[in-house]
Formats: sequence, C-alpha cells, structure tokens
Amino acid sequence: MSILAKPTIAPQPRTSDVPKIAFIFAGILLVMVVAQLFTFDTFLTLLLSFNLPISDAMTYFLGAVLVVSEVFALPFLLRMPLSKAFRYFSMGCSWVASLIWIKLTFWVVLTEQAVDTVGFLGTVVGLMPGWWAIFVSVALAILAGWASWGLWPGKRKK
Repeated sequence: MSILAKPTIAPQPRTSDVPKIAFIFAGILLVMVVAQLFTFDTFLTLLLSFNLPISDAMTYFLGAVLVVSEVFALPFLLRMPLSKAFRYFSMGCSWVASLIWIKLTFWVVLTEQAVDTVGFLGTVVGLMPGWWAIFVSVALAILAGWASWGLWPGKRKK
C-alpha cells in the first residue's frame, strides 16, 4: 500500500481535434501567465486600479488565484500523467481562470474604468479594454469547456 497518488495516463480524447484545441488553449494560458508573472508587482497594481468592489487584500488574493489557476490548468491541457484527483483539480483551474477573466473584463468594460491595459498580458503589452476583451475571455471559457468535454478524466457513458 502506498500513500502517494499514482499518476495515470490521460484518457483518450473524444475526437482528434480536442488535443489540438487543448494545446492551443494551453499555449494561450502559457503566454498570458508568463507575461503576468514577468510583471507581477505591476499586475497587482493594475488589478487595484480596476476599482473592484472588494478590499485591496482580496484584490491581491484574486490576482494570485488567477495566476496560480492559469499555471495549474496546464498539466490537464497538456495531457500529462497525473493522479485522477489532480486531473480534476487541473481541469477546474482552467475553468476558474476563464471565469475570473470573464468577471474582470465585464467589470472593466461595463464600469468604464480608466485603465491603460486589460491585463491579459500583464502590464507588458498595453491592451486597451473594450468589448473585444469580453469576447476573448468568453472564448477562453469556450476553449476550457471544449477541452473539458473532450478530455474528461472520468468514465464516459456510451
């Protein structure tokens, strides 16, 4: 008996397109998280400038959760050997990152915050907020849903 979790190989994808979609989504998340971590101190300041209806400490926590969830979503999307529980956790992290971005972009666009960048690429590249940012964050959620559907770690019913 072992107390350590045993990694298992990722289940077969439902279609041949799903690994490509998951790889594209992983690439997008990787570029985003590297840029956010490169300027993490100013990224947190950027999140503060969004004037979210939460305290400064919770804004810092939200920024940390966002970056950590983007990092932990990568093992599921890249179909690495993982324990079953971590595969579910990693899949959930892809959803958490997508939902946080949807909420942030909706907040910034609908409240018309005066910010220089929406934050997808941290503060490395200035991407002006607009409706396009909402569409990008919804597209991230669609990619997360597609990858979750196609790479579902549990047993599938026929």
